[in-house]
Amino acid sequence: MALVNRIARLFKADFHAVLDQLEEPEQLLRQAIRDMEDELNHSEQRIAAFTHEQESLSARVDELDATLADLNTQLDLCFRTGKDELAKKTIRRKLETERLMKRLTANRSANDRTLAELRALFDDNSTALQGLRQKAELFARRSPEQAGSDKNADDIAWLTRQMSVSDEDVEIAWLREKDLRSAS
Repeated sequence: MALVNRIARLFKADFHAVLDQLEEPEQLLRQAIRDMEDELNHSEQRIAAFTHEQESLSARVDELDATLADLNTQLDLCFRTGKDELAKKTIRRKLETERLMKRLTANRSANDRTLAELRALFDDNSTALQGLRQKAELFARRSPEQAGSDKNADDIAWLTRQMSVSDEDVEIAWLREKDLRSAS
């Protein structure tokens, strides 16, 4: 039984090696870059759409502010002239305008939050794309001797290990920068 397990494991290992050769890590990396660029373009479009909507909401809020000021002027006139029925109709329009203003302000606030999240995600994805491009550049710069002599060099995981920065590295660098700036 142990012999059968060992043979099965060898067959499985050979099969995985063949798949690794077929996958062409360089092609996979280029495809990942194209996918990330497409995602960034889509994010840019969403950000532009939300920005346009935000500008529209702000313009509408400004219009409503002017309308409220005009309605207050009309109410002053109605009360000075004793036109109570007209004042009630104007008050109704003022209340409707205030409610609309409240809804638009809430929409604008929600839009602000969404826009901030989209921009943060865009920045994160831009950084990730930059990392992928650097890895692809390193991959492209490898000499043919390196590619043939080191099997791990063909693996994208190898590039990731070489390029990755740990949280501890960031923390130490942060402490150094903080120390440099506090000494100045």
